[in-house]
Amino acid sequence: VQLQASGGGLVQAGGSLRLSCTVSGSSTFGTLSLGWFRQAPGKERELLVATSWAAGITTYADSVKGRFTISRDNAKNTVSLQMNSLKPEDTAIYYCATLRLRGGSTWEGVYWGQGTQVTVSS
Repeated sequence: VQLQASGGGLVQAGGSLRLSCTVSGSSTFGTLSLGWFRQAPGKERELLVATSWAAGITTYADSVKGRFTISRDNAKNTVSLQMNSLKPEDTAIYYCATLRLRGGSTWEGVYWGQGTQVTVSS
């Protein structure tokens, strides 16, 4: 399974960006659990949003809730992240990933995209 992320860039605070991730090599895209992570310099990788086909739920980190929205297009094998009201602290490398649930409660990435840089200027 391969993931290709795109859509990062430089934006002013308060602006918006849309990230996209195309998944190839999977014949069961519609059943995949998918998510977006980010990693800022000197910080640990953070799970921002996870969407589970099996459970029919989507969960967001508090840091992005109400500002970021995940969507998927099963016909195009893509998952997108709409990011609004961006803040300088959103500056990071953003990664899409397929997910699995570990221990019944923790999402972890299985296959990863290459990352795309998002920079928010103040």
